[in-house]
Amino acid sequence: MQVSKTVKAKHIGFFLGPLLFTFILIFTSDELIAPGANKVIALAAWMITWWILECAPVAVTALLPLAIFPALGTLSITEASIPYANPVVFLFMGGFMIALALEKHKLHERIAINLIRITGTSGNGIILGFTLASGLISMWISNTATALMMLPIAISVIQLLRNPASESGETLSKGERNFALGLMLSIAYAANIGGMGTIIGTPPNVVFVGYARQIYNHDISFLGWAMFGIPIALLMLLTCYILITRILFPNRIKSVEGSKQLITTKLLSLGKLKKEEKLVLIIFCLTSFFWIFQQVLNNIFEHALFNDTNIAVTGGLLMFLVPVNFLENKFLLVWEDTQKLPWGILILFGGGICLAKGMETTGIIKAIGDYISSQHNLPLWQLLLILIVTSVVLTEFMSNVALVTIIIPVVFGIADGLHYDPYVLGLPVTLAASCAFMFPISTPPNAIVFASGHIKMKDMMRAGALLNAASILIILLLSLLVLKDLNI
Repeated sequence: MQVSKTVKAKHIGFFLGPLLFTFILIFTSDELIAPGANKVIALAAWMITWWILECAPVAVTALLPLAIFPALGTLSITEASIPYANPVVFLFMGGFMIALALEKHKLHERIAINLIRITGTSGNGIILGFTLASGLISMWISNTATALMMLPIAISVIQLLRNPASESGETLSKGERNFALGLMLSIAYAANIGGMGTIIGTPPNVVFVGYARQIYNHDISFLGWAMFGIPIALLMLLTCYILITRILFPNRIKSVEGSKQLITTKLLSLGKLKKEEKLVLIIFCLTSFFWIFQQVLNNIFEHALFNDTNIAVTGGLLMFLVPVNFLENKFLLVWEDTQKLPWGILILFGGGICLAKGMETTGIIKAIGDYISSQHNLPLWQLLLILIVTSVVLTEFMSNVALVTIIIPVVFGIADGLHYDPYVLGLPVTLAASCAFMFPISTPPNAIVFASGHIKMKDMMRAGALLNAASILIILLLSLLVLKDLNI
């Protein structure tokens, strides 16, 4: 039986991680950077190896600090376990519960189809509709779920173009092939981009917020993030649309015959807005309202009554407590629905924060900052450009969650050492980690649309490279012009 290179790498990494841990622990000084720092570096080497090569489930790797830090004396068991119950973990859990209800009752599908109906039935109009729908929905649910939801609708639209009677044997003309290609890419790219807009839009955002709380004891507000994240996401979505429809794959299709009927059929199949959908929509809108206006309400009550976490958890709890039919004991969500909730991601957040706590406790983060600050000082824009490019390049080849988990403590150390605002460096790097556009392996939405058969590798690489370059420029410019003046 032939073993693939990926499987071989996993097998090697499975042993390489613990071997690196043992080697660093035995052959490096306990005073390597600061007392006990070699123990944290040893564990970090093990975890990074397993995260990059995916030798074990990410959640299993994330539990290593809970087992090893107390054994090494780096942190007590209480200190090591606290990060796994960080408020950010529950913030994301509440967001997941709300997303589960949106998906279970197909409210997200209704929103998507109505957006597509509004943008028209020309080739570019349909692509715009799918771009906006995918982007806006992925601000609230996972990019993978968004892509999976949009793909069958897009395939149905593309099937309307097929002409089996074509004399040339081609079922699609060049313009129609460009339309199919552009439509598929727009779904994947928009699903990745949309998550930048909100704290709960994608796991790297939550990892960053958790680090900010752990290292600086500062809570980044939902509104504060959105004030920076949403403009970048919208600008990126617009750039994606222009690149695909005007530069890379122009289709020049004035109208896709049958698309109006398809949209109408989809809406008819969903029927009228059901009671369940209305209730989910009310809870979703209330949760969003309190997220956005929490500071105003806290000022009115002169008390920190609301925060992102308790609002998210309340919204999630209401999905289980609001009855659809109380007499029949039917609720919007039941506990069995949480089987679809990515519990492993929640553990991953805790593991990353625990690792950062170890780095902070042993002085590693401070030492990194002090070392860089003693070197030649780079201008902010050059340093930021280097960090953003590094994040964009690395996220093409490794999990964006793992990347942010590894790189953000280092970025914070650099910021402290050079006396820069850590958010001006860290937030752009986090957003850049969502810019994985070049390869099917880079992110699940890319793989999902690539499997449709409408995309060739060279097309994804060409489009992804251009969008990567555009994203670097957009994130860099907005970070320099806007971010430092925002009260995140």
